[in-house]
This record gives sequence, structure tokens and C-alpha cells, in this order.
Amino acid sequence: MSLALQPLGPAGAPQSAAELVTRMGLWDDPGHAERPRVVVAMIGSADGRATVEGRAGGLGSPADRSVLRELRCAADALLVGSATLIKERYATLLDPPQQDVRTGRGLPREPLMATISRALDPRLPEIALFAEPEQRVVVYTEAEGEAPSRGADVHTHRFDPGGLNARACLRHLRLQLDAKVVVSEGGPTLLRELLGEGLVDDLVLTIAPALVAGDGRSVVNGAVFDPPLDLELREVLRSGGHLFMHYVPAAA
Repeated sequence: MSLALQPLGPAGAPQSAAELVTRMGLWDDPGHAERPRVVVAMIGSADGRATVEGRAGGLGSPADRSVLRELRCAADALLVGSATLIKERYATLLDPPQQDVRTGRGLPREPLMATISRALDPRLPEIALFAEPEQRVVVYTEAEGEAPSRGADVHTHRFDPGGLNARACLRHLRLQLDAKVVVSEGGPTLLRELLGEGLVDDLVLTIAPALVAGDGRSVVNGAVFDPPLDLELREVLRSGGHLFMHYVPAAA
């Protein structure tokens, strides 16, 4: 027996990225008792590669950037690996209209940026984000010393050797910094850890209409999941050739 295939559209009225975020219920989510709600936002090529010439930005589009910024808008904090921060050259996280939405809800103009840098990468202060005067940053590390600032409000949280992992960072964000919703933008190695530890509540995966090939990293980079992790598809949207898929972990 053959099964019916459902077309993507066009069907229904166009929707904004802000409407997607509202349907996900991020604005009023209380988080979990020991950690925040974790939303992962990643982009990959049609053949699963995470970057073009070392950067994910080469796969993006205006719609993709809009989805990412609207997810950031509703987040209390972002969790991004330091290598991704450096390679993607992070700067201002939100546009003024999104900053105004946050202040209208009594939130800081920008979400907290949390990054994991086990050895306290000396390139971190070179990122433009570290020069943003209204930006709050927490750097999780096992190294001695402090992460310097060029204008941002930067704090270093140190773990004992062997104690730094994604779960510990999320626990600190929830219990010490009152972060109820965290958006993680990777990179692929951090995503592998979050998924493997059962710490992901939502995956917003963008598929770019491009083939990269080569031996670069995939969207999820690391040891094979055995068995594979099952996902439940909640929604599919498109803009031009880009597909936007909202997944949640499948119920056990």
C-alpha cells in the first residue's frame, strides 16, 4: 500500500517568524525545575553540512536570520560554543524593533550570552559582541583567569577540572541567573552533547537549498547515536528555497 505525500504549499497566509515563536509558546514558558527550556536553532545544507568555508552564515537567508533573531528575542539567554562565536563573528544580537519588544515586556534589551570556553580562548575579546556596552556575557571555563571585556558586562564562571559540561551550564543559568528559556545556536559539537544528554526541548532546523559535499562537519558532530534519536515533526515552513522545520524529541 502506498502512502500519500503531502505538499508543502503554497497553502494558507504567509506567516512571520514572530508568529512561529509565539506558537512555540516561548514567551511565557517557566522552564524546568533544574534547567531552562532549551531550543536549538541550527542551519544545514541539503546534504547535511553545517558550514560553507567554515561559516554557517554562508548557508543563511534573510528569512533564516529573521527566525534566528525572533528566537533570540524570546530567550532569556543564548548558549553558544566559543568556537562558533569566534568563527561566526557575533555582534549585536537583535534589531531595534526586537529590542523594543523585550523592553516592553520588562526584559533587558538583549538576552544574556553564555559561552563555553574550557581553556578560555584568548580570541574571545576580539569578538564585536564583547564591545557592546549593553551586552551581558557569562563565560564558562575550567581555566584560571578572567575573560576580559572591551565594553560588555562580562563575567567568568569557573568549574573545577572535569566539571564543565552543558548540563552544568544550563543548571547555573536556570538556578543562578533565572534563565527560563535558552536558545542554543551550536555549534555542531555542542548540539551533539545537548541531544545526547536529553537536554533539548525543541529543534528549529533550517535546510538551505545548497549542496556542499566535502568532509566538513555535519549539523550534529560527534559519536553516532545508537540507537538514532527519534524526532517528532511539529511544523514545516518555507521561504524561497529554505525549509524551516520545528522538531521535538519523540516521546519514549
